Amino acid sequence: MSLPVRKSRAPAQPTCQVTDALGFLRGAWALNVIWQLRDQPRRFGELRRDIPGISARILSLRLRELEERGLVVRRALVGSSPPSAEYVLTDLGRELLPAIDIFAAVGEKLIAVWSAHHFLKRRSKKLPRA
Repeated sequence: MSLPVRKSRAPAQPTCQVTDALGFLRGAWALNVIWQLRDQPRRFGELRRDIPGISARILSLRLRELEERGLVVRRALVGSSPPSAEYVLTDLGRELLPAIDIFAAVGEKLIAVWSAHHFLKRRSKKLPRA
C-alpha cells in the first residue's frame, strides 16, 4: 500500500526564481556567448571563431535573444567600413559570470570523474582476471 501524497504547506510562490533565471539563458550556446563576452567586447565574426561549432544563424539568434533580455548590448562601430558592430555584456549580464564560473568548475570535475571512471572501466575489461 502506497503512502498518500501530502500537500505542501509552504505558501505558493508566484513564480520560481530558478526557472525564470534559467529561462533567460535558454537556447543552445547562450552560456558560451556570455562566456566569450566576459573580458571584452567582441564582433560577430570574432564570436563565431571563438565558439567552434556554432552556426551564423544560431549565433545571430542567440545574440538577439540575449539583447532582448537585457544581458547583451549591440554597439555600432562608428567609422568602420563596412559597417560593423560589437557586442558587450550589460551589468546584468556580468552578474551571471560567477554562476557560469561555478558551472565551468563543476563541469571540469564531472569530466575528470567520468574520464577516470571510463578509463578504469575500459582497463578492467582488458586485464585478464586472476
